[in-house]
Amino acid sequence: MDAVQAKEKAAAAPADSRTNAAGKGRDRLPAGVYLLGFSLFAMGSAEFLLAGVLPEVASDLDVGLSAAGMLITAFAVGVVLGGPPFAVLSLHWPRRTALAVTQAVFAASIAAGLLGSYEVMLVTRFVSGVAYAGFFAVASVTAISLVTPDRNARASGVVVSGLSVAMVAGGPAGTLLSHFTEWRGGFWAVVALTLAGIAGCLRGLPADRPAAQPAADPDAGPSAPPSVARELSTMRNPRLWTVYAITILTTAAYMISFNYLAALLQDRTGIPQIWIPAVLALFGIGAFLGLSIGGRISDRRPHLALLTGAAAIVALSATLAGVISHAWAVVPVVFLLGVAAFLLNPALYGRVFAIAGAAPTLAGATTVSSFQLGISITPLLAAVPLANGGSLTTVCLIGAALAALAVPLIVLDRRS
Repeated sequence: MDAVQAKEKAAAAPADSRTNAAGKGRDRLPAGVYLLGFSLFAMGSAEFLLAGVLPEVASDLDVGLSAAGMLITAFAVGVVLGGPPFAVLSLHWPRRTALAVTQAVFAASIAAGLLGSYEVMLVTRFVSGVAYAGFFAVASVTAISLVTPDRNARASGVVVSGLSVAMVAGGPAGTLLSHFTEWRGGFWAVVALTLAGIAGCLRGLPADRPAAQPAADPDAGPSAPPSVARELSTMRNPRLWTVYAITILTTAAYMISFNYLAALLQDRTGIPQIWIPAVLALFGIGAFLGLSIGGRISDRRPHLALLTGAAAIVALSATLAGVISHAWAVVPVVFLLGVAAFLLNPALYGRVFAIAGAAPTLAGATTVSSFQLGISITPLLAAVPLANGGSLTTVCLIGAALAALAVPLIVLDRRS
């Protein structure tokens, strides 16, 4: 009897140790999730870098400032229009292959643009936008495949945090490097970091299922093959388009204030120009914190994160317009606006993957396009009041109104 009990105890010991190890490591995300975040940081830095060196680009390429600005637009159009078709094209590719190819195309496009004329750079910026959107979409799907379903939003948040780090550090650091090495230096650094991201993904990610196949498909089963028909059928779900509308409205709501924040700080707040980058960086630090908080609560209570973030954007945008003349008040408001803005993002991804669990790749690509569309429409939204003599603080009030419009859609999504 003692021998039998001893055998049972010995057999149970490994299971107990595995359970304890799982308990200790349950809050840890796989290294592959952080690799994807690094790759997105590398690629996203190119998006924020160009704005910082635009005058130098215009002078070197012998074009006007407005023509140089079209390079930013070309990238945005590539992201908005190119992501979903690429997602369909890559359905049958292994995820690791899709990630490596999109990064390689991105790096090659950036390099070709640096070596060519303005016209060449215009085309390559569009191509790099397509590759960026394709990587973003597949990376989001890959991240949730590496974790259990109860950590989907958190894993997506870590990936998206690469973009906030690009906003805080990548763009400014690349701009600084470009001032010492001519404007191309920062972009060559982006190419080098992207190549490092390729090496990391090839070594740190499993060569497993095609990109379209979710970790757990409730409709088609966990081993169902990729299907274009299933992807397109999923996109007909009206709840999915409600989430996309929320994404566009809330992204435009905070980005319209961020895009004009430097001008507001200089013209209305009177902050010395040398301190303006530090205040802008506070927004990015708040964004990183918001992603961390949102990632931890969005898996269990996504609508709490959505409603809290949207309501906070309304309040903080209106407050920013009211206190813009007082630096002591503006600085904490900018930080909190960054927290509120990016609190939303993990919840938005979580809702998309919850609704489109059977076919997440096309849905994920369209999410990336929705984010970019929200960013891209902000100049148009601001142009109307500013061109008609409106105060610069009007942009903050427009942001508050856009976030307010998202609230009933969030409530509708929660009820459905």
